[in-house]
Amino acid sequence: MMRRLIVGNWKMHKTVAQTAAFVDAFLEELLTLPDGIDLAIAPPFTALTIAGERLRGSGVGLAAQNMHWEPSGAFTGEIAAAMLAELGVTAVILGHSERRHLFGESDDAVNKKVHAALANGLTPIVCVGETLEERDAGNADARVGAQTRAALAGVQTRDLTKVVLAYEPVWAIGTGRNCGVDQADATMGAIRSSVAGLETVRILYGGSVKVENVASYAHAPNVNGALVGGASLDPAGFAALIRAADSQGTKA
Repeated sequence: MMRRLIVGNWKMHKTVAQTAAFVDAFLEELLTLPDGIDLAIAPPFTALTIAGERLRGSGVGLAAQNMHWEPSGAFTGEIAAAMLAELGVTAVILGHSERRHLFGESDDAVNKKVHAALANGLTPIVCVGETLEERDAGNADARVGAQTRAALAGVQTRDLTKVVLAYEPVWAIGTGRNCGVDQADATMGAIRSSVAGLETVRILYGGSVKVENVASYAHAPNVNGALVGGASLDPAGFAALIRAADSQGTKA
């Protein structure tokens, strides 16, 4: 059985001082890491250094929220994989729905970033997901399958185990519609079967995960953890969510 992974994606939240306070409080809340669960937080770029310092030796990993595929160059506002690795970052979120839909990030760009991350020893956490229109048209499986194949194009089979995938049902975020456990699990099964060799690749669920529902999703057959947004911003709340994920869930 694969170890589950829970990643807190802070998005554009928390200053350096707020990050230091969060990590200190979070580690106090979660004195013992749950068996069978790996943890990581993804602060904004400006807080990576302080987060890494505070997390050192804790067993909680450090992830970044994005990166460029080139090693250096005239790319104002961008960050290279080697720059992240130098700060102790071990994973990077790529192709998040907000990057795709708000900033026009393409499948080709995500693929280039995946290769750059792997070349620099970073674990790419590759996000895929369908829109409301695609779900209602019955194209959900085709869409997430196409995104997965595009993101992993050219990745050697031996390197697939170094990749993490995350399913984000874009249509269930802020629409008032819920992506049920069975529905999420079925779509994540389609993701797993879209590329040969994904049998042992962890796939996270990332659709408005919170303490009330995380256990149900975390124990579904095709779900190997969670990509958590707003519910990861409070140290006590995030610790409670992690403990809930370690409990036996029931379907929602």
